[in-house]
Amino acid sequence: MKSRMFAGALLAGVFSSAAIAQISGETAIEFDAKGADPVAAFEGEFMVPENRSNADSRMIPIRYVRFPATGDKKGPPIIYLAGGPGGSGIGTAKYRRFAMFMALRAYGDVIALDQRGTGASNILPGCNSSQQVPTDHAISDDAYVALHRAALEECVTFWQAEGVDIKGYNTLENVRDVNALRAHLGAEKMVLWGTSYGSHMALAALKEYGDRIEKVILSSAEGLDQTVKLPARTDAYLGRLQAAVDSQPAAKAAYGDIKALIRRVHNKLDADPIPLKVTLRDGAVEDMVFTRRDMQMVASGMVSDPSWGASRLLMLYLALDNGVSAPLGDVLGRFIDPREPIGMGPMGTLMDIASGMTAGRKALVTEQAKTALLKDYLNFSYHYDGLLPELDLGDAFRAKPISDVPMLLFSGTLDGRTYLEGQAEAVEGLSNLTHITVVNAGHNLYMSTPDVQAAINRFMEGKAQPSNKITIDLPDFTPKM
Repeated sequence: MKSRMFAGALLAGVFSSAAIAQISGETAIEFDAKGADPVAAFEGEFMVPENRSNADSRMIPIRYVRFPATGDKKGPPIIYLAGGPGGSGIGTAKYRRFAMFMALRAYGDVIALDQRGTGASNILPGCNSSQQVPTDHAISDDAYVALHRAALEECVTFWQAEGVDIKGYNTLENVRDVNALRAHLGAEKMVLWGTSYGSHMALAALKEYGDRIEKVILSSAEGLDQTVKLPARTDAYLGRLQAAVDSQPAAKAAYGDIKALIRRVHNKLDADPIPLKVTLRDGAVEDMVFTRRDMQMVASGMVSDPSWGASRLLMLYLALDNGVSAPLGDVLGRFIDPREPIGMGPMGTLMDIASGMTAGRKALVTEQAKTALLKDYLNFSYHYDGLLPELDLGDAFRAKPISDVPMLLFSGTLDGRTYLEGQAEAVEGLSNLTHITVVNAGHNLYMSTPDVQAAINRFMEGKAQPSNKITIDLPDFTPKM
């Protein structure tokens, strides 16, 4: 692990001897977070079977950082479940949510967990297939999907040859790791804190280990049958985005009807894909032919939040509508490299395939995608349906949890990834739920306002919330071109 190690004697004055001896396999460290002073913490590791249904499974490491509690009344450990799938809990603690990790220490040890196959816990090889999407001419949607399905088949063969048990990478195994972490920490119960895919994990954990969970704090909930989002709900989100834009006269005048703008650009790209120069991260400039499907996939990656994502996405659509493509070439190179073949990471790819979708949801997605503005590209795992049926966790897994464990959920009205309607459905079986709507917030809302942390503090202290609504300011949607 990459955090700087310090000799035990240097930190003996920071931790009590009882704290240092409390958990085996931990090392005292100084944890560096961006823009903050280093803090004393512990790095830990424990081993779990890669696939618990295989008696001969190899063991894999699960690694974490533990920030010891600072409060007088120490409760159960608070375990952070990162989004993705594929996000790093340790990485999150180093950057965006460090202040939250520190604030929650008032209520117990806070654990930055790197889930199996992520961050410091990752021992899995990435895969670059032999499949290449052409950059000099447009191909059909069907051909594009076929290339990715072929790439997945190649990568599965590669991972298996490298000794990876692909049946071990699903949310149930991930949740069992979390319970193993609880036992490793010597705790009778745990508090789960997560977002997006982390909420998917937490909902699964309520079904598997509800008696071991004290409380749950979530944002941007993804239900157990919501790995693949409904395209019609993306269109409904764009309606909410329209109302936000219309509240600002200059932005309203610039964009007009957002859905009409998007549809117009897509139609233009369908009729005449544009040659684009893409500036890559290494400074190189590559040519590619940019299609309607490419724009739909760019939009799928940028709609999650109103500030950085959606506001810039609208500017890209406006620029393309006016025949200006240079800004898109600058943005696109941050996310893709046209020179590279189709590549995949096992954890994120296999987790989504395993969570899957019910037949009813698949039928809805298929039908709605025929007319939806972004089609079915928000979650590409939809296009892998049927390839690896042995991974599918089944409809019993996708059934909603029923629980009376106290839960606090935050939902943003401008979340373009996990939609308001779906979040409400995901938690409707929870009888001890406090649901706070954060008006004007997007998918990554935890740091959007100090009011979110204040609400979490009240929840952890067993206090009632003064309101089920928090309102933050909208970003300025006026195009800056």
